[in-house]
Amino acid sequence: MPKVSEIEAALFEIAPRDCAMDWDNVGLLVGVPGREVHKVLVSLDITEDVIAEATQLGADLIVAHHPVVFHGQKTVTDRDVVGRRILRLVKRSISAICMHTNLDTAPGGVNDTLAECLGLRNVYRLEETGVLRVGNLEEPMALRDFAARVGKTLGCNGVRYADAERPVYQVAVGGGACGEFEDAAIRAGCDTFVTSDLSYHQFLDAKENGINLIDAGHFPTEDPVCHELITYLQYRFPGLQIHKAKHREVIQYYVEGV
Repeated sequence: MPKVSEIEAALFEIAPRDCAMDWDNVGLLVGVPGREVHKVLVSLDITEDVIAEATQLGADLIVAHHPVVFHGQKTVTDRDVVGRRILRLVKRSISAICMHTNLDTAPGGVNDTLAECLGLRNVYRLEETGVLRVGNLEEPMALRDFAARVGKTLGCNGVRYADAERPVYQVAVGGGACGEFEDAAIRAGCDTFVTSDLSYHQFLDAKENGINLIDAGHFPTEDPVCHELITYLQYRFPGLQIHKAKHREVIQYYVEGV
């Protein structure tokens, strides 16, 4: 069976370490590189529920998108959420490999997967950003109809959007929090931008900026890549048992009268 380090190396083949942002933390973050792996759990995040699921499955490794150790963790104690997660992983001998911004930028990664899910054609990487993908629909459609497609396709609990009174045709997508690249999407001639974690003022100014905005949620816009990771790992390591975590969107929406 493959070792943790071999699986890490295979993942870096499709999402190289040097493609990660300099502030990021990717690769093997918890565990023993030389340990053999028989079962893998793939998840967008590593939460206590995900660790419990991995334990129940008898998984030796969790492969995730978001780093379990990220913002300058200086201690590992049970006094904070991250510390508790690390301690549980170590206690249960579960390793953790995280592919974050390197998977955002990589061909076939988060954003190519998102573009494909939404039916975009002629997709290209917007070099100015290094992250966004731009493509077009087969035919223009109304924003409300496209927002419904986004919500249904990605399994969103809800979709926030702002209407710039333009039909949807040329679309930029950025899985996760890519709102900082809105201006780049506008310069690229896009009429619509699909991402998540957009601010109030971005919605407020959307019409004046001339771009439709769709905030489909952080989890829904990134989670589809997990299936791509599973397919790749099954191809590279046929003997591995690989499972998709039950982890789902945590944000809920209340709408009066619905």
